[in-house]
Amino acid sequence: MTLVPAARQIRFNAFDMNCVGHQSPGLWRHPQDKSADYKTIGYWTHLAKVLEEGLFDGLFIADVLGTYDVFGGSNEVTLRAGTQVPVNDPFMLVSAMAAVTENLGFGLTAGTAYEHPYPFARRLATLDHLTNGRVGWNVVTGYLPSAARNMGQTDQMEHDERYAHADEYLEVVYKLLEGSWEEDAVVKDREAGIFVDPAKVHEIGHEGKYFKVPGIAITEPSPQRTPVIFQAGASKRGTEFAAENAEAVFVTCPTKEMLAASVKKIRDAVEAAGRGRYDVRIYAMQTVVTGPDSATAQAKFEDYKSYADVNGALALISGWMGVDLSSYGPDDVIGENVKSNAIQSSVETFQKASGEDGKPWTIRQLAEWVGVGGFGPITVGSGEEVAKKLIDWVDETDVDGFNLAYAITPGTFEDIVEFVVPELQKRGAYPTKYAEGTLRNKLFGKGDRLPEQHRGAGYRLGAAVSAS
Repeated sequence: MTLVPAARQIRFNAFDMNCVGHQSPGLWRHPQDKSADYKTIGYWTHLAKVLEEGLFDGLFIADVLGTYDVFGGSNEVTLRAGTQVPVNDPFMLVSAMAAVTENLGFGLTAGTAYEHPYPFARRLATLDHLTNGRVGWNVVTGYLPSAARNMGQTDQMEHDERYAHADEYLEVVYKLLEGSWEEDAVVKDREAGIFVDPAKVHEIGHEGKYFKVPGIAITEPSPQRTPVIFQAGASKRGTEFAAENAEAVFVTCPTKEMLAASVKKIRDAVEAAGRGRYDVRIYAMQTVVTGPDSATAQAKFEDYKSYADVNGALALISGWMGVDLSSYGPDDVIGENVKSNAIQSSVETFQKASGEDGKPWTIRQLAEWVGVGGFGPITVGSGEEVAKKLIDWVDETDVDGFNLAYAITPGTFEDIVEFVVPELQKRGAYPTKYAEGTLRNKLFGKGDRLPEQHRGAGYRLGAAVSAS
């Protein structure tokens, strides 16, 4: 049995969304799937307790503000298949889940395109207070044209401009959360009748290309001040953004070779930005189908595949790529000349995808693959078999862990906790207890606040006061 050093134990996140089906279009029809209960508190509190039992780092909740209407130029297929619609707000879920757990983190997706950073910074701080420092923010710039139209725009900003806009958005958030209130500004002096010392609260005076925010933050410092920054963009510009800001990065690569190259690219960029090579936790998307033995797991997988909605999968892929795949035949392949204003890394990944014969995947093959668990790899087997395969992925790619999508929910996660986690623990490849403190300290063991070499630390109060 191969033992993994404790310093490099595998990390798990659960990947979900406040909707039906998330990454497995059509599987809401499976008799054991409960994703249609996403509207209930009980669904989320049960899931949170399952994940905490399995010592997951967190629950990563995706989000979109529009429908996938690129495929066929309509959202008809999307609505019929329940492809990430209807979808509710992820932020509303956290307080209930935090109330029934003590250690589980919550990575919340929120875009920089449609909400002003001033009230958004307050929402982040509020949840960081209520969870005692267990919140992360997955920074996205948006990619669905339907979201842009419903927010009064004709389309998304161009890809690279979205990141320039996001750079300034984060600057405002950093200034508010790191550079407005001194640590001891809240004095609560009952005798003097002073709750906050005004001399210790400072205006940020921000005036940039996209935002003007002159005043103070209206929240006192939370346990982490700035929640853990998550990011998922893998394009050239997205990697630059991650190198400066991200503390956890999610990647989606169908093969070990592609994942190893992506991980190296991110770590090189982080190091070039003046940070430590391993100052970022990298999670690869993966779907696990498991059970007490190999035959049971394989039977589950075949059962799940029978419920997959191919058109729903094509609607997802079209939205990710910004390319209408309804104009392709099922045996066509995605050409090299595709231009995208959506998720550019998705286009690159889909173009490179190939089968064991080395031939590029056809549109039909892509849809069948995405039908169960999205575009990440699928690992099928007993708990022991899955554990060995996941250890191999980490050893061969330098990834830190996995962002686990589901085929059915909460069944996929319950199976992982029951069958895979104990096998990883036997091999010393998985934690046996949570670290203390906030989400940031649990991830890195270096305290609750942003490290000095992180971009956000440059906006801390000392620097802001001296500049003013």
